[in-house]
Amino acid sequence: MSPFGPVMPAFSELGPGVRRLVAPNPSMMTGPGTNTYLFGVSELAVLDPGPVIDSHIEKIQEVAGAPIRWILVTHTHPDHSPAAAKLAAATGAELLGMPAPDGTHQDKTFNPARVLNDGDELATDDFVIEAVHTPGHASNHLCYRHAGENWLFTGDHVIDGSTVVIDPPDGNMKHYLQSLRRVKDLKCDALAPGHGEIINDPARAIAWIIDHRLEREAKVVAALTANPNLTIRKLVPHVYEDVDKKLYAWAERSLLAHLLKLEADGVAKCAGNRWIYLTGS
Repeated sequence: MSPFGPVMPAFSELGPGVRRLVAPNPSMMTGPGTNTYLFGVSELAVLDPGPVIDSHIEKIQEVAGAPIRWILVTHTHPDHSPAAAKLAAATGAELLGMPAPDGTHQDKTFNPARVLNDGDELATDDFVIEAVHTPGHASNHLCYRHAGENWLFTGDHVIDGSTVVIDPPDGNMKHYLQSLRRVKDLKCDALAPGHGEIINDPARAIAWIIDHRLEREAKVVAALTANPNLTIRKLVPHVYEDVDKKLYAWAERSLLAHLLKLEADGVAKCAGNRWIYLTGS
């Protein structure tokens, strides 16, 4: 293990016409680095070229071995999409995905020539990729199902060995849980995440994430019931006592996501900046 998750080979052949490069951007938030995937043999699609790291962009072109015609993006967070514009300029490839929403931490340089909606396909002689809209981690998040392999390339919707940050207002816990259940129902054979290794038991992995989120939600309800009229900052130690205090700033964002879900469910309310649980709901 490295400080940021499993030690992964920089380049891997994952299956017929499916390859992976790991971007050299390891960190606490990106794990071993952002996974860039290449699809096809005679004409290629690249998924999530990552941040603008010249050596990585050059490596994508080096290992391609054929023209790069399309660049797909799961979402416009800064570790996934910024290299898309530069790679497109170098190759003439078409950009596909959803535009960046408003807000901070969004890559406004990503301007897709083709906006993909749920169910849209990129079909070539080598592969068929279907877009699956999975809002939650990001409102414009897309997973991509590779029809030939029946694999789902999940970006940050599901990652290996950890949970993802749900950061409002663009991140939405209610939408995230709904998207997880939808992905589970796709019954894919494997999940290829944006960070970490292939997940070969999708149903179990997704069920664990859903259970984990609902267990945390139950802790939020218990904390609200025992400690009414607290601010989010004051609630964090009651809900995240198992988390290092150094991570409390991120915990506040996740707690807000849980509280907003409970508010949408009609069982919690914010008065000023203090939260209460609506007993009898």
